[in-house]
Amino acid sequence: MTNHDHLAERLRTSIAGLVRTTRARADALPPPLAQTLGLLDREGEAGIASLAQRRGVRHQSQSRTVKDLEDLGYARRHANPHDARGVVIALTPEGRAALDRDREARRDWLATAIATTLTPEEQDRLAELPALLDRLTGHH
Repeated sequence: MTNHDHLAERLRTSIAGLVRTTRARADALPPPLAQTLGLLDREGEAGIASLAQRRGVRHQSQSRTVKDLEDLGYARRHANPHDARGVVIALTPEGRAALDRDREARRDWLATAIATTLTPEEQDRLAELPALLDRLTGHH
């Protein structure tokens, strides 16, 4: 393994661990609901099959998740404007508010962890990381 391979693996496991810890400590929504709301927020309304494919779950599982979101008032179905036989799922204002609360809780937990765990110098070094990760995300 090269130094780049080791760094890549460390980054992968560290970022995954941070995401898991943040979700475990701060998520207010169950993961299937949060994932679906996040997709609807980022990518817009979609059919159940498309949501299932993007989440990597079975159609039946995604149908249950959508039903749960509808029961909570976080999502609604309406006719697909491009297919008269189909329906699409859309985020409601209540769903957006729930997603915002969930994101805020994660952000607040992480901000507190940064402030109480890292030295000022470490916080300065960490502040450089988002731009670097954004550049890696854009790599093709």
